[in-house]
Amino acid sequence: MSEKKDETPQAAQPPVFRLQKMYVKDLSFENPNAPDIYLEKGEPKVDVNLALKHKKLESEDHYEVTMSITAKVSNSKTERTLFIIEVEHAAVFLLKNIPAEHLPAVLSVECAALLFPYTRQIISQTSVDGGFIPFIMEPVNFLALYENSKKQQAAGQTAQ
Repeated sequence: MSEKKDETPQAAQPPVFRLQKMYVKDLSFENPNAPDIYLEKGEPKVDVNLALKHKKLESEDHYEVTMSITAKVSNSKTERTLFIIEVEHAAVFLLKNIPAEHLPAVLSVECAALLFPYTRQIISQTSVDGGFIPFIMEPVNFLALYENSKKQQAAGQTAQ
């Protein structure tokens, strides 16, 4: 029996998109006005900042995507801080046979969309562990964020 070599060109290989590992890089919960804050009346006011970073790892076809979220929740009447949660949640993805022109979108949209529900759960559980009701973040449209980012970059390049 003769052995056949895989002579299929790389372009004909099917793309591989696989989550390899998720992990918390950094997690912080601050409750600066406890215990008095638990007795105050008022609606919460929420300020959320989200940032994404991605980088190619030394291991072939592996990328790290890091989602950083800072959520500051304060009392809308008194402006006093209820709590602040900061989390850096990351994952390693195997991305193989994906055309280079599609890689930024896969990292910024598909990987982020897969990671977000887990990050959201970490934030929710952290707020409960801090003595508050669950803080459930609204879903995020990562495709819209990516497209807006591309438009801003294009506008910035034409302004120069």
